[in-house]
Amino acid sequence: MKASWNGTVIAESDDIVTVEGNAYFPPEALDRSCFRPSEHRTSCGWKGVAHYYDVVVNGEVNSNAAWFYPEPKDAAAQIKGRVAFWRGVSVA
Repeated sequence: MKASWNGTVIAESDDIVTVEGNAYFPPEALDRSCFRPSEHRTSCGWKGVAHYYDVVVNGEVNSNAAWFYPEPKDAAAQIKGRVAFWRGVSVA
């Protein structure tokens, strides 16, 4: 699978874990030049606290468009550290 935004592939891998319809990419699949840490956090009752990245491509910023669970709850252990996308990022 590939994740793309603003005409650029930002992540690519065959090692995908799907949870609630979201494709979670392993961290090594990311083009790190397209990501910067965000201070944004959200909480999920069964997955835990999500941390976010801004996606940055060609000088344009898609705020909080990628998220991951650095320390998920046991029920979501399979997505620990993996990254998923939204806000216009195409995953196919």
